[in-house]
Amino acid sequence: MYVFPRISLKPGVTEHLKSVFLNKEVLAAVGHEAAESRFQKLLSCLSHPPSYTCVRASTHLASLEEIRHKLGEELQNQMHSLPVEEVSLQILLHPLIPDVLLLPVIGPRLVKQLSSEVVVSAQCGSAVLRGAHVFAPGILSSPKYMKAGDEVSVFSDLEGKCTRGATSFQGRKVFLGNGVAEKDRSSIFCTDEPAKGIAVRMVEPLYQSPSFAGVLPSLAFLQNLPSVVVGHVLGAHPGERILDMCAAPGGKTCHIAALMGDQGEVVALDRNRNKIDRIHQNAQMLRLSCVKAYCFNSTQAVSSDPVQKTEGPPFPPESFDRVLLDAPCSGLGQRPIMASTWSLKEICSYQPLQRKLFRAAVQLLKRGGVLVYSTCTVTLAENEEQVAWALDSFPCLTLQPQEPHIGAEGMLGAGLSPEQLRLLQRFSPELSWDHTETTTPLPCRASTDTIGFFIAKFLKK
Repeated sequence: MYVFPRISLKPGVTEHLKSVFLNKEVLAAVGHEAAESRFQKLLSCLSHPPSYTCVRASTHLASLEEIRHKLGEELQNQMHSLPVEEVSLQILLHPLIPDVLLLPVIGPRLVKQLSSEVVVSAQCGSAVLRGAHVFAPGILSSPKYMKAGDEVSVFSDLEGKCTRGATSFQGRKVFLGNGVAEKDRSSIFCTDEPAKGIAVRMVEPLYQSPSFAGVLPSLAFLQNLPSVVVGHVLGAHPGERILDMCAAPGGKTCHIAALMGDQGEVVALDRNRNKIDRIHQNAQMLRLSCVKAYCFNSTQAVSSDPVQKTEGPPFPPESFDRVLLDAPCSGLGQRPIMASTWSLKEICSYQPLQRKLFRAAVQLLKRGGVLVYSTCTVTLAENEEQVAWALDSFPCLTLQPQEPHIGAEGMLGAGLSPEQLRLLQRFSPELSWDHTETTTPLPCRASTDTIGFFIAKFLKK
C-alpha cells in the first residue's frame, strides 16, 4: 500500500508544534512516549484525506432522503465513465447530525505511475486528494509536447520549488494518481489570458472519491463535518439576529440561516469584496432571504454611536442574539495538507487578531446571548489558550455545553480545569489514526476521522 510522507513543514514550525503537543501538562498526564506518539500520528494523518466526503444537505429545501436519492443518481451518472470494477457508490447517513450525508473515500489505492508527469501546486494536490480534477491554474509543470488525450501521472510539489511552465521537475513531489489531459501544454502556459477549466481529468486517483463539480449545487454542499457541527452548536432560533463575523465563503452563514428556517436575520461580514459576492450567490442559490452580507473589517464592527440608525456595520453594542467567530487561523488542522511553506512567525501571527475580533464579538453580543468561537487549527495558542484568556478577560462569559458534542475534549496545556476542558470540543484526527483503516463502519468513525478543528461555546451573563 502506498503511504504518503508526513506533512512537510519548516523545521521551526515542526519544533513549535512538538512543544505544543509535548507541553508540561500533557507530559505529566500521559508521559513522554504517549505524547510523542500522538504528535507523530498528527504529522502523518494531516497529509491524508479523511476516509469520507461530508456533504451538508439543504434540508430546508428537500428531505434528507430525497437529497440522498438525487445525489446518488447524479453521482452514478458521473461514474459511468469509470471501469466497472471502480464503480462503488455508497451514501450513508451520519448517526448524530441530521443534515449530513457521508460518502466513503477509497484509498490509498495501488496505481502504477506513468512516464509522462504533470506537477501541480500543493493546494491543487490537496483538492485532487478530495476528489477534484486538475484545473489549469494549478498546473506548474507538464511534458514539453503534452497534447489533449495524453495519459499522465499527476504529482504534487511538496516544497513550492517547481517553476511554473517547467517541462520537468526533480524536486520533492508526491504521486496523486493518473489522468487524461484535456488541454495541450500550449493552451495552459502559452496564452495571453490565464488558462481556465479542467486541464487533467483524473481517471485513476490514489484516493477514489466523487467529483462534485456542478452536482446539485442548491441541495448538496461540500463541507467538513466539524464546520457543520458549528452551525448546530450555535443553536440559533427563528426570529433571532445572528452575526457571522468572518463569514466568507458563506457555508456556515447559509447553514445558520437554513437552521433558522430563513426566519430572522443573519448578518455576514468579511473584508474581501469578492468573497462577499460569493456569500450573496450562495444565499440566493439556497433561497435564503434572511442573509445580509457586508464588506467590512469585523475588528471595527462596534459603533460608538448608541443610537445609530444605518442598517449595516458598524453596529451598536449588544446588537445580536448570537455571534459566530470562526476566526482566521493558521489552518494547521486542514486535511490533506502535504506541505506548508509558512514560517513560524506566520503561524504564530493569528493570536492578536483573534483577540481583537473576540473583543468586538463580546461587545456586540446581547446579555444572555451565545458566542461560538472556532478555528480549523491544532495549536494551543489559537484554541485553549484563547479560551483561558477570554474567561480571564471577560468575567461576563461562561463556558457552555455543546450539542452535538462528537469531538474530543480540549487539550491540556492552557491551565484550564478538567470541567472546562470537557465543555470544549477539539476534533483530533490523530487520536484515532491507528483505527481509520479498520472494518469499523464509516458512520461510527466519521466523527473522529475529520480535519483538526476546535469549538468553544460561551454564554454572556
